[in-house]
Amino acid sequence: MRSLWAAHLARQSIVWSVCFSIPLALVGFFLADPILSVFGLAPDVAVIAGEYLKVTMGTVVVLVVLFIGGGVLRGAGDSRTPMQVTALANVVNIFLTYGLIFGVWGLPELGAVGSAWATFISRLLAMIILLWAMSRGRNGVSIGGRAGWLPQIPVARSVLQIGVPAAVEQVLISAAFTVLTIIVASLGTASLAAHRIAFNALSLSFLPGFGFSIAATALVGQSVGARRLDQGRDAAHTAARWGAIWMGSMALVFFLLATPIMQAFTNEADVVRQGAASLRVLALSQPFWALLFIYSGSLRGLGNTNFPLRANTLGIWSTVLLGWLIVNVWNGGLAEVWAAFIVTSPVMAFVLFRRFRGDILNAPAPQPVAGD
Repeated sequence: MRSLWAAHLARQSIVWSVCFSIPLALVGFFLADPILSVFGLAPDVAVIAGEYLKVTMGTVVVLVVLFIGGGVLRGAGDSRTPMQVTALANVVNIFLTYGLIFGVWGLPELGAVGSAWATFISRLLAMIILLWAMSRGRNGVSIGGRAGWLPQIPVARSVLQIGVPAAVEQVLISAAFTVLTIIVASLGTASLAAHRIAFNALSLSFLPGFGFSIAATALVGQSVGARRLDQGRDAAHTAARWGAIWMGSMALVFFLLATPIMQAFTNEADVVRQGAASLRVLALSQPFWALLFIYSGSLRGLGNTNFPLRANTLGIWSTVLLGWLIVNVWNGGLAEVWAAFIVTSPVMAFVLFRRFRGDILNAPAPQPVAGD
C-alpha cells in the first residue's frame, strides 16, 4: 500500500513539475531580448545571445523533470542511476558543445548557440533515461500505467510545499549560469567554446559532491526521525569532510592536467589556452563547492529548503554580477571570470555551514509517537 502511494506521489510530482515549469519557460523565452538589453551587449552579440537564451529557456521543463525524477529514484533507494545518468549527460554535453560550435564530426556549425543546443540535447537524453528507469520501477515505486496522471490539487499542496523551493533553486541557478555564459559570449566564440568545455569537464568533479550531499540529506533526515540529532550532525560533517577530499583530489587532477584535458576535445590553440587557464582557476574552488553542496543537502534533511534557495541563488548571482564587472569594467578574460568563484564559493560554504550548525543545535526534538 505504501509503495502504491509513493508511486502516485511520483506521478503527481512529475505532472506538477511540468505544470510549474512550462510558464517559467514561456516567460523566459518571450522576455529573452528585454533581459539581454540590460547587459548593453553589442548588436551582433545580442542577436547570438538572444538565440542562446531562448534555446536555454526551453530546457527549463527538462531540468525540473530531471530534478524531480532524480529525487524520486533516490527516494526509492536508487541513488546510482541518477548519478550515472548525470555523468553520461555531462560527457555527451562536452562533445556536443565542441561539435555544434565548430561544426565537426558531421554536426552542423551553429556557433555560440551550439553550446545551448548541446545542453538541451544532453539534458533531454538524461530525462528520457530517468523516465524510462522510473517506468520500470524501483523497490515497488513505478510511474508506469495510465492512472494518476491528472493533476490533483490536494496532492499538489504537499508536493509543492517541499518541491517548489528546491525546484526554484535549480531553475535560478541554471538561469545564472546561462547569463554567465552570455557574458562570456561577449569575449568571442573561442572563449565561449573554452568556457563550455572547461565547465563540463569540471562538472564531473561535482559528482562526488552531489553524491555526498544526497547521503547527508538522507542521514540527517533519518536522524531527525530517530530523534538523534547528534548523529545527523556527525553524518553531515563526515560527508562534508569526505566530499571535500574527493572533489579536492579530482580538482588537483584537473589543475595538473588542464592542457591535456582540453587537447582531448580540441586542437584549437586559443580554445586550449583559455580553457586550460579556466580549468586551473575553477579547480581551486572545488573543495568549497563540496561544502556548499553537502551543507545545502544537510539543511534539506532538516526540512529547511528555503535557506539553501536563498543562499545558493544569492551566491551564484553575486558571482554573475562580479563576472560582468570583470568583463565590462576591468576588461578581464575568461580565466578572470571564473576566478569570481574563488571569491564567492568560500563565503557561500561558510554561510551554509553556520546555518546548518545553528539549525541542528536548535532543532526541536520530534515528539515520541504512541508505542515508543
